Amino acid sequence: MAEQPLVYSPPPVAVPAGQPATLPQLAQTIAAGAVSVQDIIAPPSIDVDFNHLKIGETFVRTIFVSGYPRFVGANWLSPLINFNHTLTLSMFYYPVESRGVLDDLRRKLAEMEATVKENEKSGRVADPTVEAALEDARNLQEQLVKGTERFFQFSFYITVSAESIEELDSVTKKVESTLGSLLLLSKHATLRMEEAFQSTIPTCMDKLKIMRNMDTTSIATTFPLTSSELTANEGILYGINEHNGSLIIFDRFSLENANTVVFAKSGAGKSYMVKLEAIRSLMFGTEVMVIDPEKEYEQLSKSIGGDYITFSPTSPSRINPFDMSGTYEEGENELALKILSLHTLFKIIMGQLSPSEDALMDRALLETYAKRGITQDPATHQNPAPVMADLYVVLQSTPEGKPLADRIEQYVTGSLKGIFDQPSTVDIRNTFTVFSTRDLEEKVRPIAMYIILDFIWSRIRREIKKRILIVDEAWYLMQHPDSAVFMYSIAKRARKYYLGLTTITQDVADFLRSDYGKAIVTNSSLQILLKQHPAAIDEITKVFYLSEGEKRILLAANIGEGLFFAGPNHVAMQVVASPEEHPLATSSPKEIMAIREKLEQEAGEKGLPTEVPPAVPRSPVV
Repeated sequence: MAEQPLVYSPPPVAVPAGQPATLPQLAQTIAAGAVSVQDIIAPPSIDVDFNHLKIGETFVRTIFVSGYPRFVGANWLSPLINFNHTLTLSMFYYPVESRGVLDDLRRKLAEMEATVKENEKSGRVADPTVEAALEDARNLQEQLVKGTERFFQFSFYITVSAESIEELDSVTKKVESTLGSLLLLSKHATLRMEEAFQSTIPTCMDKLKIMRNMDTTSIATTFPLTSSELTANEGILYGINEHNGSLIIFDRFSLENANTVVFAKSGAGKSYMVKLEAIRSLMFGTEVMVIDPEKEYEQLSKSIGGDYITFSPTSPSRINPFDMSGTYEEGENELALKILSLHTLFKIIMGQLSPSEDALMDRALLETYAKRGITQDPATHQNPAPVMADLYVVLQSTPEGKPLADRIEQYVTGSLKGIFDQPSTVDIRNTFTVFSTRDLEEKVRPIAMYIILDFIWSRIRREIKKRILIVDEAWYLMQHPDSAVFMYSIAKRARKYYLGLTTITQDVADFLRSDYGKAIVTNSSLQILLKQHPAAIDEITKVFYLSEGEKRILLAANIGEGLFFAGPNHVAMQVVASPEEHPLATSSPKEIMAIREKLEQEAGEKGLPTEVPPAVPRSPVV
């Protein structure tokens, strides 16, 4: 029988000329031209090929699973559920009466036993496939008779979609490889693609009917919606699993690398979450260093007794970019590495250099170090390092070097004098150290962030220790290709020095526009996505292979809500803090003012001075 249309459209009613239409006539006329449900949901076109369909501008292909392994464990479909491309999975379960199955089993057992005996009589080598099937059939017969198992038939179909036939072929091969790694035999629904596709849309109709016999235990392992757990026996609390209310407790250093990326729009709670992670990591003996462009961490640093180092033209804090790292690794030329680092710095300061200018700068840097007695010999690296003014003098001494000297003059004798051209006055001696660049001009901030990052990296290489380096607003460094390369090299080498790099940004598009930004994401085992702006969600979806549901979670998330990725697993997360932690982590001006007023009030009641410093007093939990 032909399928009936979903909506009945009555024929238009003819209205005699010159006579007004009645309301029923008008309603029928409107209904006749109204858009039906079919018109709304139907694609503009469907092209049926023997091995795929083209639905509108999307190509789809359906695969069915025809062979299964003998044994599987719980959550064995996890590689498909977490596949990094959108897949449509469809499963059909058909209960079968045990009485008929027992009759079929007896006949099959008799056939297999006869085969085994025939092989024994003729002296042929026993077929292990038949013997394994005979053993399984006997076990199943026993369980069915006892009633401990029931019998089912199971169908499993996978539909792959893509924007081009090339992408469809590529993703299909990856899906088939994944299925093969699970010992699943898969085939294309060749010449039956239309029926196969209809079997994977939400109409609960199995038009392929490619089934496999399974018992209750086997069927139970196919259940794909197993609860996502990210609770480990060690680590710190990141938040609450919104899927099941469990705690997300994780040790980032237990993964293949300890790097983390945090993406969120302004005000979504990314700094709040990172501060909580820093506080909790400190309690487990982890040293934390922060590059802070917006004074987000000043309150936290002063509250827990950390070092807060501010850089500005009037600040006494100085870092000399010419300082030698003092580390010696076999096979490395320390002076050559420092000069390469300075090349990157001066490209950020001056912009792109021509090959002749680059060669001239290289000679000038070598001469600058030589004048201080520093050569390739490691013994000379203990000598006082030169400063930028020394390089300026060397460049001024030659006619071809004067144009380069002019480009760094403002940092030596001009308006920016004193920031980058003096000996270092800072060191990392605290377990929590913050480097602030808030008081520097926007133009100088990327330069300062690079110098600080290079300084921290040199200290990290001196001694292997469990550390976390937090780079807030990392898009500043991704604006320049050379500093982006440096960030990527740290992310790639951090594991060697027991370092976890945390990269935070709200300008997702700027960060991911760089190939090195994407490389940092792929070299970060922990990825945390909080509330996203609609303008950035498409780029985030593409990079992290988010499903439509996950995309909606990030668009509709409240402050402190998002997705937590740890290796192949990810869950929806809500960040939570204790009452003692919240005042340390919050950056809301309203809450900070309320905390200060409360402290002033308490101080007044106790007869103490009512002038309260901008930092909240040290919390007993740290």
